[in-house]
Amino acid sequence: MAVPPFILASASPARQRLLQTAGIVPIVRPSDFDESQIQVTDADVLVRTLAQGKAGAVAPQVTGALILGCDSVLALNGEIHGKPANKAEAIARWQKMRGQVGELYTGHALIDQVQNRVLVRAQMTQVHFAEVSDRQIAAYIATGEPMACAGCFALEGRGGLFVEKINGCHSNVIGLSLPLLRQMLADLGYDAVDFWGANTAR
Repeated sequence: MAVPPFILASASPARQRLLQTAGIVPIVRPSDFDESQIQVTDADVLVRTLAQGKAGAVAPQVTGALILGCDSVLALNGEIHGKPANKAEAIARWQKMRGQVGELYTGHALIDQVQNRVLVRAQMTQVHFAEVSDRQIAAYIATGEPMACAGCFALEGRGGLFVEKINGCHSNVIGLSLPLLRQMLADLGYDAVDFWGANTAR
């Protein structure tokens, strides 16, 4: 099967880096999808809905492409958290997170315009947070790194210092489960390795 252009419906540098590291160079088309219109209290359903919304928002802009939309949230003690609104919220969030185990959900939606098929799935990874001090929390928030991250931390950045361990897919915590993506591509009849070097980002 011919390999269609691979579109990433996200402005996330972390997701783009994950794909590039895995040999897939996506064409980046941020979705500008209005997430506030989705009011869902189940984390798994929420990330699937948002991922599909993002991919669907980009679909009319392209033809004959494979479009990937993703969205991540952190569930902690029954509460769903996305990106913190401000530094005060980020500090309060970390004071709740420290010493706890959170569940990082990432939704993945693949729209295959060639076959007129849509796959939507979610992956969950448990994240064990360290017992960090108030000083460490303040220093981390001051870097600005967690402000752009669902769950208020970047595993691949400074936030990795404050994660004791994870149970499940590592890349899922960064924003995109590579094993799940490989399986979704296979279910659509593609071999992930055929995308290596197939696209030129523009």
